[in-house]
Amino acid sequence: MPTVAPGDCTGVIVAPAELCMTILVAYAPNPEGRAALDKGLEIAGRRGERLLVVNAVSGDKTDDPAFADAGEVEAVEKRLAASGLAAEFKGFVRGRSAVDEIIELTETQDITLVIVGLRKRSPIGKLILGSVSRDILLSVPCPVLAVKATH
Repeated sequence: MPTVAPGDCTGVIVAPAELCMTILVAYAPNPEGRAALDKGLEIAGRRGERLLVVNAVSGDKTDDPAFADAGEVEAVEKRLAASGLAAEFKGFVRGRSAVDEIIELTETQDITLVIVGLRKRSPIGKLILGSVSRDILLSVPCPVLAVKATH
């Protein structure tokens, strides 16, 4: 039976005990998204897991501040390549919310951890509904790690 090196989950059929696990980073092109990416790279490297970086916006909202443009995608892909990890960037712009895209991925792939970035909010801001990070935390079937950007 072939074995898998830590983080090498490509094209290998493995026994159930050797299944490749994946860490998902919910990415946005802002300090919080970059903090989530940094933490994802760190943990995936330490645990020998695959890293999936996801940027998702609803519909064709390429003017959404959460949308990663071509330059941002290229920068993230360069970081992933330089990390030496089994890593992939996926961008979704197709009428579904970021939360729905991430929920589907956690339900269809072997995701062990979702990492999201958080921004500092006022006490009133914490009460406002609609937080993507909060909705991910409450909806996905696996652990979620929330990280803050250092300013």
